Amino acid sequence: MIIIGYSGHAFVVAGILKAAGKKVNRYCDVSEKTYNPFHLQYIGNETSAEAIKAFNKDEFFIAIGDNNIRRKIYNQLQKHNLFPANAIHPSAVIDATATLAKQGVMVAASVTINPLVTVGIGAICNTGAIIEHECVIGDFAHVGPGAVLCGNVQVGEGAFIGAHAVVKQGIKIGKNAVIGAGAVVVKNVADDVMVKGVPAK
Repeated sequence: MIIIGYSGHAFVVAGILKAAGKKVNRYCDVSEKTYNPFHLQYIGNETSAEAIKAFNKDEFFIAIGDNNIRRKIYNQLQKHNLFPANAIHPSAVIDATATLAKQGVMVAASVTINPLVTVGIGAICNTGAIIEHECVIGDFAHVGPGAVLCGNVQVGEGAFIGAHAVVKQGIKIGKNAVIGAGAVVVKNVADDVMVKGVPAK
């Protein structure tokens, strides 16, 4: 298994993959890292000839927390007909009626995904997040650690929900919107807007 990116978020991903029984042995990044806690082999950046060859033979995952960068790398590799695997921690509770995209989804430890949830390509459901019934998580969105999405919440493509934020049922979060850590969202949030506070403004 190969991870793309090798810093804090990637360390979490490596832990998820190992817990799921995957052998993580190589990484890609813009340059070789001096700090290599998992003792992985560096194979260049994700567009290098060596990396592309490796991706054609082995599973890989885009282990980058920044939504825009993760989406950019996904789109670059898609041109080579290469698609990332999912990283699902075995402690996550995922209802049988939930639908997860098959490409690049991260579900961290202790996440709960309840009935009829849909999770898009490249989305992150971070440690301990609770995603209630019928929520829709857009492609390349990021639901932060401990965040709670009550029923029927829609999270737009590329949106970011900060750690321990709470989103009231039925709320729509626009594309690329940012919800601050600890915010309580009781009104819809437009595209490209940042809100924070209790209630979020």
